[in-house]
Amino acid sequence: MPRVTVVGLGPGDPDLVTVATQGILAASARTYLRTSRHPSAHLAPGAPSFDHLYDTAESFTEVYAAIVERLVEDATAHGEVTYAVPGSPLVLERTVALLRARADIETVVHPAVSFLDEVWRVLGLDPVETGARLVDGHDFAVAAAGITGPMLVAHTHANWVLSGIKLAVEEPDPATEVVLLHHLGLPDGQVVRTVWGEMDRTLEADHLTSLWIPALATPVAAEMVRFHELARTLRARCPWDIEQTHRSLVQYLLEETYEVVDAIDALDPDDPSTDDEFIEELGDLLYQVEFHAAIAEEEGRFTMADVLTRVHDKLVSRHPHVFGDVEATTSEQVESNWDAIKKTEKPARTGVFDGLAESAPSLQYAHKSQQRAAKIGFDWADAEGALAKIAEETSEVRAAAAAGDPEAVATEIGDLLFSVVNVARHLGVDAEAALRGSVRKFRSRVDAVRELATARGTDVSQMPLPELDALWEVVKRDTGR
Repeated sequence: MPRVTVVGLGPGDPDLVTVATQGILAASARTYLRTSRHPSAHLAPGAPSFDHLYDTAESFTEVYAAIVERLVEDATAHGEVTYAVPGSPLVLERTVALLRARADIETVVHPAVSFLDEVWRVLGLDPVETGARLVDGHDFAVAAAGITGPMLVAHTHANWVLSGIKLAVEEPDPATEVVLLHHLGLPDGQVVRTVWGEMDRTLEADHLTSLWIPALATPVAAEMVRFHELARTLRARCPWDIEQTHRSLVQYLLEETYEVVDAIDALDPDDPSTDDEFIEELGDLLYQVEFHAAIAEEEGRFTMADVLTRVHDKLVSRHPHVFGDVEATTSEQVESNWDAIKKTEKPARTGVFDGLAESAPSLQYAHKSQQRAAKIGFDWADAEGALAKIAEETSEVRAAAAAGDPEAVATEIGDLLFSVVNVARHLGVDAEAALRGSVRKFRSRVDAVRELATARGTDVSQMPLPELDALWEVVKRDTGR
């Protein structure tokens, strides 16, 4: 089997490179450097590096994947290659983790001195006794969630990375102490103590820079962590919360969703105060998601982290035009790619209507069902055919009503509504939104009729229908409501 031998070049000082690693590099016929920008890179003279990938690839994920593919190809062609990385191969080396996950090659990793050893020496700390956490600077906002310190942040190789870390805490104390560790063990090594607000303006960071955070007053993503703990506490101590199940919460999930829609409809671009209701309703809906996750966590089935990971990964997978090399310049192309990827992800769904939410609002359910059927050619050519169907279904409702058959009446009315949705779909109208608009208009006119009747000294509930109809026409003409 092809082999990739991985060695580490230590934290920077060539004297800290192990004798074993120096021997492997001297004997290797084919050696690659992850980067030549390291003080000990000269121990592999003439070895090509992957520095060019960092300059051309769009993301570090692409860089790491390309490095691994090149190493595997070369090892397959020549039997064995040596791969030298900065520091230790086992500390925050994504390429090594990817290599070890491959089943088509053998990856042999040799121990090396890590940059961590120099950090603890300089800081005079025992990381175990201190309870220090090691965090990747590229993933700081996620990896440091809920942590108040102490933290050692690695891969802070540029000032923009430090800026991202600084901005990850929503309301930091700008006077929070941090320590920049730069070129440790080298003649120009620096240990610079500064404050949170100045971390990205203190020195010129490079690949031999790391950040020590002794403590944070406010952890990263503190609000989400606090919210999660609230759900756990209520679930443990509130009698009502304790009794709830996934099924019993369905009605509240629907109610909160509808209330979010109402808040969206009430938004006024010129009135920021209308955001308050929207914020509140979004929070209520978010709590329903957290509540379900808290119940599942108790049952040992899944957690909120699983929910967030799943939706994150799904969205990345279904947006290859953003995170991959697929071209999509129109929303139609995006939708087509989405459907194709969805079919690949869920091969068991072979039926026309598989995966369609049956508990959706009935107008939406009808619309989606018609869309699915249309994809296999089961559809009217245009709106005229669907309009003719409305006349036909109306006649059948009359016939069922005349026959005095309640069950048949219900069936025919359902067919009539289905036909109306079909017309709306062909004309590009959202039947659900159209009906809601009509209901709003109806309510507004009824209120106006009542106000008009009261102004004329009349009780609307005592008025005959012809008089009500006359007021209705007045409202339509005078108010437009």
